[in-house]
Amino acid sequence: MRSSKERVNVVVAGLCTGVFGLLAGCGGISQSTKESMAKTDTAVQQAQKALGTSEAGAVELQRAREHMETARIAAKKGKEGDALRHANEAQLQAELAIAKSQSASARKAAADALASIETLRNESVREQPAR
Repeated sequence: MRSSKERVNVVVAGLCTGVFGLLAGCGGISQSTKESMAKTDTAVQQAQKALGTSEAGAVELQRAREHMETARIAAKKGKEGDALRHANEAQLQAELAIAKSQSASARKAAADALASIETLRNESVREQPAR
């Protein structure tokens, strides 16, 4: 039985292999740009998984997808500079999407903790004997 880390590594390796296959048709661009695009594509997919159905970060995730698609088109046309620029922007947008999602989760957890504290305060005030 594989650990969850091993399973994630297998999935990422599979995704990278698939992305490399897609990028193989991108003649005219360097191997390092192809690798950068593959890593970015994986980052966008991981951001999608991290966000799930969360609305926080959804706009940034959509922007990441759009930039990745623009990078693919540029790569197919042999426009390495444009491909790399859009891949880098997709990476940044994916990272921002994850950060916004995590921030929203942390804010919700903090709000829940404050609500619990307030409930405990109210209960302790009611339970104190009158003097």
